[in-house]
Amino acid sequence: MSKTSQQNTTTDANGVSVIHTQAHTSGLQQVPQLVPVSPGGGGKAVPPSKQGKKNSFVDRNSDEYRQRRERNNMAVKKSRLKSKQKAQDTLQRVNQLRDENERLEAKIKLLTKELSVLKDLFLEHAHNLADNVQPVGTETTTTNPENSGQ
Repeated sequence: MSKTSQQNTTTDANGVSVIHTQAHTSGLQQVPQLVPVSPGGGGKAVPPSKQGKKNSFVDRNSDEYRQRRERNNMAVKKSRLKSKQKAQDTLQRVNQLRDENERLEAKIKLLTKELSVLKDLFLEHAHNLADNVQPVGTETTTTNPENSGQ
């Protein structure tokens, strides 16, 4: 029993190939088969909402095209100005922090010197006090002349 078959292949709008086969004993059968849209395959998948836009021809003289270009140009200018302003603000903040850091470093030096002077004064004062005070066990006893005759 020999089966003769014919194959007809068509591709629909979504890039899906449909193979029509006709066998000897049966009628037409549709077998859907996925085929990449681009011949190289393995490319990025394009969402259905973007497929029509990518393949359609854009008339560069149309009002719609000029309006889109104008809006895009304005958005680009705005974005670049915003980026430039952000860079200037950052630079200004860096300079401000650098100045504050220098001021704080100078204050640290001044306070360190002041601490050193006060520490020296304290140690000198403590040393003078220690020289003037005699230890508790070495008190000198003076004799009372009134009691010595009795």
